[in-house]
Amino acid sequence: MSGIMTARMLLVVDAGNTQTHLGTFRGEALVEHWRFATVRSSTADELGAALRNLLELRGMTFDDIQASIISSTVPDLVPEWTEMAERYLGHAMPSVGPGIRTGMPIRIDNPREVGADRLVNAIAAYDRVQDTCIVVDFGTATSFDVYSGKGEFIGGAIAPGVQTSMDALAAKGAKLPTVELLAPRSPVGRSTTEAMQSGAVYGFAGQVDRILEEIAGELEATPVVIATGGLANAVVRECRRIDHHDPWLTLKGLRLVWQRNT
Repeated sequence: MSGIMTARMLLVVDAGNTQTHLGTFRGEALVEHWRFATVRSSTADELGAALRNLLELRGMTFDDIQASIISSTVPDLVPEWTEMAERYLGHAMPSVGPGIRTGMPIRIDNPREVGADRLVNAIAAYDRVQDTCIVVDFGTATSFDVYSGKGEFIGGAIAPGVQTSMDALAAKGAKLPTVELLAPRSPVGRSTTEAMQSGAVYGFAGQVDRILEEIAGELEATPVVIATGGLANAVVRECRRIDHHDPWLTLKGLRLVWQRNT
C-alpha cells in the first residue's frame, strides 16, 4: 500500500454484471468517468487495452494513474483487473471485500453476503447524508440498501432490474421486440415499443415507491433516499420518494474505501 499513499490520480473500478463504471480522482475531485459493457471473459491484457484507449481519449496515460481500487460483482474479473494493474500500472490494486477496512458495521445475518457495490454505495451515501438513508441502485438488479443514523448497514431489498426484466419479456414473448429503456411520450403507448416502455418506466417507478414506503415504515427516522446506477435516468424522474440522484455514488464510495486503507 505504500505506493498508493503518494498517488497523484486514483483509478476506481466498479465491475458490475452488466456495465463496468470507471473513474479517476485527483484528491476528492472526480476528474473523468466512463462506462462500458462488462465482458466476463475479458483478460488482463484486454482490460489494459481498453483502459489505455479510454485514458487517451482524455489526454491521459498509464503514468497518470498512481493508485487504483476495484469492487466487483463478477468474481472472475477481479484477478484479471488486479493483474492488469500490476502489469500496466505498476502497482497492486486492492479489491473491496474481506480484509478491506470500510468503517461501516454490517448488521445483517451474514455480512459476507453483502455485495461490494452495495457496501460501497452505502459508505458514499452515509458520508454525504450522515443520517438514516436508503440507496436505490438501478443496475442488473434494482437494490435498496438501508443504513441507520449511526452509519450501520442494516439490510435492504433486491428486485429484478429494469433492463433485465425488459430483456426477459422480449425473450419470452415471440412478437415482443427488444426495446431501449426510454421515457414514453405518454403512459398510453401508441405502439408496442411505447407500450413496453410505458410499462417499464411507470411500472418500475411504482415498484420503487412502494418498496421505499414499506422500508421507511420499518425505520425509526425518515430516511433520505439517493438513487444511482446506470439505468436510473429513465425511471428516477417518475419516482416520488427519491430525494437525490447521484450517478457517481459508487465511484465516490470507492475513493472513500481506498482512503480508509492508506
